[in-house]
Amino acid sequence: MTRIDGHFLDARQPIDHRQSGAGRSDLRQAGTGRRRDAFAALFDPTTFGHVERLGIGPGWRCWEVGAGGVSVVSWLAKRVGPTGRVLATDTDTSWQTRAARSPLEVRVHDVAADPPPVEGFDLVHARLVLVDVADRERALQSMLRALRPGGRLLIEEADHALQPLACPDEYGPAQELANRLRHGVRALLAERGVDPAYGRALPRLLRECGLRRVESEVHIPLTSPACAALETATLKNLRADLIAAGLATVEEVDDHLATVAEGTLDLAAPPLIATWGRKG
Repeated sequence: MTRIDGHFLDARQPIDHRQSGAGRSDLRQAGTGRRRDAFAALFDPTTFGHVERLGIGPGWRCWEVGAGGVSVVSWLAKRVGPTGRVLATDTDTSWQTRAARSPLEVRVHDVAADPPPVEGFDLVHARLVLVDVADRERALQSMLRALRPGGRLLIEEADHALQPLACPDEYGPAQELANRLRHGVRALLAERGVDPAYGRALPRLLRECGLRRVESEVHIPLTSPACAALETATLKNLRADLIAAGLATVEEVDDHLATVAEGTLDLAAPPLIATWGRKG
């Protein structure tokens, strides 16, 4: 599983069962790119702000877990400079469009199954990763073992239960439909093992792992082109599954996508909870 889909969908799921195998692959690739761009627009500024506050600078060694794209790792590489190192890992590195150059290295790696890198990292960061892995506890322990003493761990995960609505201002039929479809998406995710309230548990989990100076913040994007782009990509990818599960009709999905395209909905992305701490 690749991290770029975060908690909204699994990229391995078909977009439309009526498409040929080659057609499904092409559509998934295009949808993945749109979701990747939307995630970057929604969350990169917040992520960068957290990392800045953790003190990143020249010479730092960073591990980006489940990288899923180039935006974060490219920014990290600029911050650590030629004397630093950025290791970007994922189970699927097809997002890499060119050969990595120092200080960046890209490696295929499963954080929940493979041994952690042996380096002592100054920063380990994972965004929208843990709820998509089969063994979250093992993945978290792997990241902790890779930190040097005093190193920082930054985990960012969505919490669908904290603010479960697509349209918090539910004042009309279009908003009600958007919220019903968001409920359907959450139901599909729950069937695939996603914990909708995992994000809020991170402060406790990091303290229990022995991290010090644990802090946490919540970011809720509301009303932006990136929110609309993410909603569109998600619904197009899950359209067949929502219909097959009886969670939506063809007409409901098509009507909602048309309304999103009109730009008249105030759409919210699920809250992103960022939690960080230092290894003792």
